[in-house]
Amino acid sequence: MEATFRWTLVTATAPIAWGTTYFVTHQFLPSGYPLYGAAIRALPAGLLLLLLSGRLPHGPWWWRSLVLGTLNMSAFFALVYLAAQLLPTSVASTIMATSPVVMMLLAWPMLAERPRIAHLAAAGIGIAGVCLLLFTGTAAADPLGVLASVAAMVMSSFGYVLAKRWTTGAGTLASTSWQLVAGGLVLLPFAVALEGPPPALDGPAILGFGYVTVVATALAFAAWFAGLRHLPAATVGLVGLLNPVTGVLLGTMIAAEALTARQLCGLALVLLGILLGQPAAARLAALTLTRGRDRGRSWVRGRPSEPAGEDGSGLSRRGPEDGGRSPARPGATPRG
Repeated sequence: MEATFRWTLVTATAPIAWGTTYFVTHQFLPSGYPLYGAAIRALPAGLLLLLLSGRLPHGPWWWRSLVLGTLNMSAFFALVYLAAQLLPTSVASTIMATSPVVMMLLAWPMLAERPRIAHLAAAGIGIAGVCLLLFTGTAAADPLGVLASVAAMVMSSFGYVLAKRWTTGAGTLASTSWQLVAGGLVLLPFAVALEGPPPALDGPAILGFGYVTVVATALAFAAWFAGLRHLPAATVGLVGLLNPVTGVLLGTMIAAEALTARQLCGLALVLLGILLGQPAAARLAALTLTRGRDRGRSWVRGRPSEPAGEDGSGLSRRGPEDGGRSPARPGATPRG
């Protein structure tokens, strides 16, 4: 249990770091260059991890890196940027919050990880919390933006489950670096063809890219894939709900605004959903459900599951209806 908790904390650093990229991107990074921004984010991060791991792809990892890099990095970054341009943050984040459910459903046939009722309930609670935290119901939803957000969510969920299935034969740092390098290389020709020369970077932009590259990409994806290696996909997906929570809390702290009662309720529901998604909590909930079901079956059959007597002898205490007398013990003299 202690190891599970430790890996949960490691995994949590990823969505927390990702939640800070909204502020850094809007405040410091050049706008209008989504492909260059994604490539500058992915490629240096991959090269840094490649230097730390000291391992090149081998065997099937040459094409696996290309597939995973496209699903989890290049196409995902581009679709998320498009959704952010066309949708309010509340709508895009709410759509992305359904990722835990999709990961559970994909992990069932791909990893033989059957979703538990506790995990599904936790996902429902977490999604409800995100809706309370972000969604106001007044924002318009562009159909193309919704399509881009849904595609990014499904694509990344599939890519994460696929990475969990494939990364048994490679180290976490190595496989993460290969994905990032492949994703960055896929993005570069599209960036040159569609966006022309790369953007000019001033001091704040360089520092912003440094943070996004090292912390929100290299460190975050290494922690995320390490969590996928050691934890069920359902648990990792639920931990990902910390992403919108971090964005809201950071925005509130910067704007010096207090959270509303609705947002506080949403925050509590998200944290409750993440807690219920932990393996220990899921096992406890499943055990409680099983005991309750078995007890109900025993009552239906006319055989209560509790012992008939407090001392386990099968004799029950007499109540007021028999005058308060206890049954006679063998060998005892009846009192007249």
